[in-house]
Amino acid sequence: MKKFDAGFAAAGSVMSIIFFILVNYLTSPHYPWFIYPSFVLLLWPIGLYCLKNRKHKHLSLSYSALIIAFLTVENYLYSPYSHWSLYAIYPIFWWPILVYLGKHALTLKVALAGSTSIILYYAILNVLLSPGYPWVIFPTFAIVWWPLAIYHTKKKAFFEFSIHATLIIAVFFIIVNAISTPHTVWAVYPIFCILWWPLSMYYFVYKRKLTK
Repeated sequence: MKKFDAGFAAAGSVMSIIFFILVNYLTSPHYPWFIYPSFVLLLWPIGLYCLKNRKHKHLSLSYSALIIAFLTVENYLYSPYSHWSLYAIYPIFWWPILVYLGKHALTLKVALAGSTSIILYYAILNVLLSPGYPWVIFPTFAIVWWPLAIYHTKKKAFFEFSIHATLIIAVFFIIVNAISTPHTVWAVYPIFCILWWPLSMYYFVYKRKLTK
């Protein structure tokens, strides 16, 4: 039976999908709800086959393609004028890229290339789809930690990491404060809290090493 696990899963998925399509057509033909269970059922045989044969690269590529296709269909069927699926497609696209890169995915060059391309991608979406508010600052703040963490981890410069991270967080809060609520200065409060990170690193780690 174990030799036919993937085949059994594929056959079961196809039969179940056909069943859901028929029930959908007979009961509520104006609402294609069968796409939701069908999406989950397609993941079952693909995941079982790839994991059993240790094809993790194929798994990442297949799953990312299915997720992108599902989000695109969902976007087209129910909200064709918002194009919200574009916000999720590019990060998902990076999943198989990082898997195929293997050990090279942990290098600083890949982190810089990936973070730069993602920031540019969301900047273009911001300008084209919703230019009223520069929300690109939020994914930029999130993705900039990728190369920053790799750079300081490889150099084992954890005190310098706390300083650079504090500066980035402070700049982020200042920008958000200036853009969102320019008449209310609130950024000083989280910045004051974040300052304790490099200070504690200096007095309890860095300075102790210098004393020894």
